[in-house]
Amino acid sequence: MTLAMRPPASACPACSAAPAAEALAEAALPKDVNIVLSLPSIHCAACISGVERILAATEGVKGARVNLTLKRAQIEAASDVTADDLIGVLERAGYEAHELDTTALRATDTDKAGRDLLMRLAVSFFAAMNIMLLSIAVWSGADGPTRDMFHWISAAIALPTIAFSAQPFFKHAWTALRAGRLNMDVPISLAIALAVATSLWETSLSGEHAYFDAAITLTFFLLAGRYLDHRTRAAARSAAEELAALEVPRVWRVTDAGEEQIAMSELIVGELIRVRPGGRMPVDGEILEGQSELDRSLLTGETRPIYAGVGSIVSAGEVNLTGPLTIRASAVGRDTSLHRMADLVAIAESGRSRYTSLADKAAKLYAPGVHILSALAFLGWYFYTFDLRTALNIAAAVLIITCPCALGLAVPAVTTAASGRLFRKGLLIKDATALERMAQVDTVVFDKTGTLTAGTPEVVNLGDHSRRDLGITLALADGSSHPLSQSLAKAIRDAGVAAAKVTNLSEVPGHGTEGTWMGQTVRLGRAAWVGGGESAETCAWLRVGDTVADPFRFADQIRDGAEALVTKLQDDGYEVILMSGDTTPAVEAFAARLGIAKWVAEALPQDKAARIAQLSDSGKHVLMVGDGLNDTAALAGAHASISPATALDAARVASDVVLLGKSLEPIADALSTSRVAIKRIRQNFTIATWYNIIAVPLAVAGLCSPLIAALAMSTSSITVSLNALRLK
Repeated sequence: MTLAMRPPASACPACSAAPAAEALAEAALPKDVNIVLSLPSIHCAACISGVERILAATEGVKGARVNLTLKRAQIEAASDVTADDLIGVLERAGYEAHELDTTALRATDTDKAGRDLLMRLAVSFFAAMNIMLLSIAVWSGADGPTRDMFHWISAAIALPTIAFSAQPFFKHAWTALRAGRLNMDVPISLAIALAVATSLWETSLSGEHAYFDAAITLTFFLLAGRYLDHRTRAAARSAAEELAALEVPRVWRVTDAGEEQIAMSELIVGELIRVRPGGRMPVDGEILEGQSELDRSLLTGETRPIYAGVGSIVSAGEVNLTGPLTIRASAVGRDTSLHRMADLVAIAESGRSRYTSLADKAAKLYAPGVHILSALAFLGWYFYTFDLRTALNIAAAVLIITCPCALGLAVPAVTTAASGRLFRKGLLIKDATALERMAQVDTVVFDKTGTLTAGTPEVVNLGDHSRRDLGITLALADGSSHPLSQSLAKAIRDAGVAAAKVTNLSEVPGHGTEGTWMGQTVRLGRAAWVGGGESAETCAWLRVGDTVADPFRFADQIRDGAEALVTKLQDDGYEVILMSGDTTPAVEAFAARLGIAKWVAEALPQDKAARIAQLSDSGKHVLMVGDGLNDTAALAGAHASISPATALDAARVASDVVLLGKSLEPIADALSTSRVAIKRIRQNFTIATWYNIIAVPLAVAGLCSPLIAALAMSTSSITVSLNALRLK
């Protein structure tokens, strides 16, 4: 089956990229204001729906999307709505909110949050070890004043430690309660508080049992789960922000007085700018002076540089390769195709963040059940014994024994073990829910250039040329910065051929290189300039005097492991599709080389994103594997995504997994490991469920003290962690 997607006729694919992206963006984005708020306190699916519901009910708000991974909300609102208005609404509902500069990367804040969690974890571990040592003396038979002394020393260690280490749980629980709702931190905080309060009561009455060790151990295990979860999310920075980082901050403006360098923000539509060779286009516009070749692979995926002269249309993000250009700006700043692509990626990222993890689904029903069970145990025992001390002890035991520690570790422990296994195979897992989503994949979509290919063309017919022609070609190729010339020069040198003596070397931007050899003019470059014929293949032509030699033909070099990967995926029942912005003949030929039956050619960035959305709407779970700027929106919109480490920064941060090595074969390991990981996660939930079925009745029956409950809770957590380690 062959699929072909062709854009409207244009001078080149990228020429229609800007207006097409503009039309799509105008249909999807608001015409008023776009406000982005940071929401540091959200951490579950209930938070997403709660924030979106509150914002949607606010006057002037036309739409809101919450990204859980980045902990932020993107709001479309009327022009009279300010960020301060929305922050006030959210804070009254119990959510901490801050206005966010959309161009600021938050890697520093992420690192700070990780260090903070790690510090609290270390403090709780140190305190837990010391209190355990003191508890051993009590368990060994210490009595009377000696026992009381050890209890008070334990209290002196536990109280400040819990006040510091358990602060995140208390803070989030209080915020939720003030807003009249429950979250997972409420039963956690109650369990810790009841254990501490009961222990202080027992100690003040010179009682036999204190449960400071239970409270501090509970805090340590919960912080371990929270830190593991944080580590899996820490690498997931926004691809939209990375796209914005590609924007050129300063440009050379052309005036009657000459050239002057100004900030990009000062440039207005209609002004002239100069872009030197090697520079990135800062604006969308039209070439008024100069000729060159443009690298549009980031926007279109097309491997061959495109000739551009007076009247040609350029788009922001393209790279000028060979000659200086004077350009009249037609779109600047937020109106450029590059910035609009960033907006499309932000929308796609927000859509994918709506995915609800297995842990979130389980937690949604957990919190109210724990509170109801503990309250019923307290009331039942109080009215049965009329002993407040006994009722509180049993209520605390129920809260501790049902504490969601095992539930909290079920996913992060497996994710961490699986991430370690895949890292050793050359794959870096970046997103917390990536393994769950990859386990559901049934369709794999590949980009061509830079993904299934090595990204650099190689000459395939070097042996068809004489050593004389090769020597001349090497001399001419050495005088050019063109990618094909560099590849050709390397191949000729590797063949052991020396360069001929060519004089008067000069490069003609957009055409090729010429010089003089033995009194004859020699040229290497484009067919129209050299006098060669037309070819659907990527070619470089050589002319010596009046004679035109056979062209040097280039082909994409297949990436290591690509053929084995495609075969393995097809054997395992996955549907494989090739999608590229390259020309139809090139894509068709490459698909045939790899045995891929379905392919899409000449696909612009919005075409790729639309195709991914179409597959998703038809019930497919798509894994997108790509590396270019033109793949970024598709990577963000796919059910799961992978990028090579050599990919553009924006593509890497938009993906869930980064391929660190050169071979593609580990991708098959990622899919198989993800399926095993989900199996382990479900086993962990089963372990936690059976643990509660057995342990909770014992606690309700009064057969477990808070200390025994803490030990049982720790045992369930260790069991879950050991099961996760089986992945290694």
